[in-house]
Amino acid sequence: MSRYRWTILAVGVGAQMSVSALRQGLPSLGPTLRSTFHLSLPQLGVILGSVSVGIVLTLIPWGALADWLGERTVLGVGLTGTAVALAAASFASGYAALVIALVVAGMFGASATGASGRAVMGWFRRSQRGLALGIRQTGVPLGGVAAVALPLIVAGFSLRAALLALAAGCLVAAAAGWHWMRESPPPPRDRPTVEAPPPLRDRRLWRLAAGSGMLVVAQASILGFVVVFLHDEHRWSVAAAAAVLGGIQVAGSVMRVVAGRWSDHRDERVAPMRLMAGASSVLLVAVAALTHAPGALVVPALVGAGVLAMSWNGLSFTAAAEMSGRTRAGTAISVQNTVLSAGGALAPMAFAALVVATSWPAAWIALTAFQLGGVLVLGPSVAEERRRRAARRRRLAAHGPRQRAAWHSKAAATSQGVHQEAQ
Repeated sequence: MSRYRWTILAVGVGAQMSVSALRQGLPSLGPTLRSTFHLSLPQLGVILGSVSVGIVLTLIPWGALADWLGERTVLGVGLTGTAVALAAASFASGYAALVIALVVAGMFGASATGASGRAVMGWFRRSQRGLALGIRQTGVPLGGVAAVALPLIVAGFSLRAALLALAAGCLVAAAAGWHWMRESPPPPRDRPTVEAPPPLRDRRLWRLAAGSGMLVVAQASILGFVVVFLHDEHRWSVAAAAAVLGGIQVAGSVMRVVAGRWSDHRDERVAPMRLMAGASSVLLVAVAALTHAPGALVVPALVGAGVLAMSWNGLSFTAAAEMSGRTRAGTAISVQNTVLSAGGALAPMAFAALVVATSWPAAWIALTAFQLGGVLVLGPSVAEERRRRAARRRRLAAHGPRQRAAWHSKAAATSQGVHQEAQ
């Protein structure tokens, strides 16, 4: 494949970062939003959840559009729409107008998920897809840098300037997508294709999404409450507790890349997901047992559990895309992400309620139960993935080394032509 695939990956990471900056940066504007618009705490909760609501509503339609129109159009139009909606939010005169603008921003921002994932699926061979999609997923925590930058913009300028900065980031990502994104070279006509039902009717895909949705409960809850836990239970300063959260985010980003490369080496996606979830569950049991122990004991277990709970997302998207094939990868990834986004939005609320009703140790054990439930649900997916791998290897073996070399030569020649056109 052409080296141009790394340009495609960079564009995909940038698109993911621009939307993640909005989702993760908005909470850091909470106090400013509350004072500016005179919001109650429930109203602030609606504001902070509005972007996620918009994203969940339109993930699947944008994924289907990426499959139909291509990634370039979807990224260009979608992220430009996000920028316009954020500009409107910066000039909102009241609570209702702000909510509407942010929901619309989320609805357009959902375009980045399926389109960027589909592009990576097409430009990278199977032996590199886990690594590539793992790198693309680092755009999510990297976008969290906005949580630090936005309050500084507010302090130096204004809330409007902070929202316009988010809009500018989306506009830059839209321009990059429109300029550099290209449809991947088509596979040779005689190369075996993936035979699968449409994603919305594929029970295998929904099982993968359901299992992943159970795993994401631990991820969202740990990231959402590690600071509160260390501050309330261990009397850590907010700054020190936030540093632990930052460490989990950074290490989790690295582990997503490592996990992707590991899955490429194994030629499996779901089995590594289950192994990491199982290891995270063991560490969560340790966290529950050490809840009231000194921080030097509980923090390493909590960090390890959080890092492992963050590490599998790229593998789940890779598995979904490969299950449905190149032509439907956008829809498949969007189905998967819809379930994860919904689970990630509901999990922190349920976790907080459980802590209040019971205790921290009981809540940590509940996260373990969800992860082990996800491991159980994903069991049949491992067997299915291994059957597909065996069938794929039989097909390749039947064609022999000369035919395989011809396929790679055709793909390389076609991608080189696309690279020259892009230049």
